[in-house]
Amino acid sequence: MIVDHGSRHAEANALLDEVVRRVQARCPDAIVRAAHMELAPPSIAEAIGECVAAGAGEIAVHPYFLAPGQHSTRDIPHLVQNAMASHPGVEARVTEPLGLDEQLVDVVIRRIDAQQS
Repeated sequence: MIVDHGSRHAEANALLDEVVRRVQARCPDAIVRAAHMELAPPSIAEAIGECVAAGAGEIAVHPYFLAPGQHSTRDIPHLVQNAMASHPGVEARVTEPLGLDEQLVDVVIRRIDAQQS
């Protein structure tokens, strides 16, 4: 499950759906779902329910955030813990956010280079 903050703008939420679609394409045997922490469906609890209904016995929850801030270190783990109370026997773990990775540095450089005239 990949979780972002959520937005009132549909196009922002659609970006996460596209990320999920691409992860699913690369990991065809996995159950991959999107969730938004707030402001838009599906919620974390709803997405966990979808994963369980699809047969997941273990759920990796990835905060789609750059830094380990309050949402990725406190809010999302708390929401996951609350949602998991309805699914005994299913395990969940929250991964680290995106953080610092050379591939992200490459993306930043590509974006900057793309804007040069």
